[in-house]
Amino acid sequence: MEGEEYKNELIKKLEEEVKEFLEAKNVEELADIVEVIESLKKFPEFTNLFETRMQKLADKGGFEKGFVVKGEK
Repeated sequence: MEGEEYKNELIKKLEEEVKEFLEAKNVEELADIVEVIESLKKFPEFTNLFETRMQKLADKGGFEKGFVVKGEK
């Protein structure tokens, strides 16, 4: 599998792994999420994930102080 088909399957897998993590709340499921994300980062539209994350962190801050803003987008 490759290309768009592979990307779409990874996105489905990410959804599945997030659901499993929400149920189990364990490090194994969290590791599976990270693994899928690492695979998705190889696609051109996701290669700048780190830079985007750092920019959002600079603009809006992170969660390190224990603040989580709740709400819909």
